[in-house]
Amino acid sequence: MTHDDSISIKAGILSEALPFMRRHSDKTIVIKYGGHAMGNAELGAEFARDIVLLKQIGVHPIVVHGGGPQIGQMLERLNIKSNFVNGLRVTDAATMEIAEMVLSGSINKEIVALINGAGGLAIGLSGKDGNLIQARKIGAINPNSDSNIEKATDLGFVGEPVAINTKMLEVFDSSDIIPVIAPIGVGANGETYNINADTAAGAIAGALGASRLLMLTDTAGVLDANKAVMPEITTAQARDMIAAGTIYGGMIPKVETCLEAVEKGVEAAVILDGRRPHAILVELLSEAGAGTMIRKKS
Repeated sequence: MTHDDSISIKAGILSEALPFMRRHSDKTIVIKYGGHAMGNAELGAEFARDIVLLKQIGVHPIVVHGGGPQIGQMLERLNIKSNFVNGLRVTDAATMEIAEMVLSGSINKEIVALINGAGGLAIGLSGKDGNLIQARKIGAINPNSDSNIEKATDLGFVGEPVAINTKMLEVFDSSDIIPVIAPIGVGANGETYNINADTAAGAIAGALGASRLLMLTDTAGVLDANKAVMPEITTAQARDMIAAGTIYGGMIPKVETCLEAVEKGVEAAVILDGRRPHAILVELLSEAGAGTMIRKKS
């Protein structure tokens, strides 16, 4: 392939992407960033460039990040034991302090630095800033839902969103700033809560009526009974697949987050593989897409 051929191919790709750029221009897109992509330097740099590109073509990206593995590593270094119930970390006062330090500190600022280094203008926020994510304590959970014999476990400072300060985020739509949000919530009496990043991203997308909720995961998307990725499913199909056991395990809460976001007004939610290079751009700016889109009607 000659140099001229390479340039022509790239020009063709840009030309094909133009209608999709127009479709998403001036739209809010919430991206949940997590999984192994966060621990890969090359993928992290690509993610940052893609976010900057979206802002430059008129999209309003909002990044919500996780950090469970990094919290676990810090707890191990400090010899603080922790355990999980139904995928949620039991969070006492000491664990909450570490979780906030890692999420709002090192991870948040690393992502901000990556985006700024790629030419963007990012600002790091915690859900406590401006009462962005108002939360309440999650009730005790029975680790064995099929039995009433097991004693329910108090998860401590684990919360769920009850309200999102949308006015604070809408300010960024008219600016060049890209918000990067750590999933920390604030209670009615100033309590600090650790919130699942998927849940936080879904709540923010729903409150804003975002055009898209993109859930970057470590899987290619939702699989059918034959283990093939389904490019698109309706909310009704998703519920049927959960009931039938086709969607199971850790994929259930991710799909349920997408369903709740769509019910709250998000146009579509997409589960896609964050390990795939430029997955966000492939999903938003091409006909093929890069994961499984969930919306009310096909």
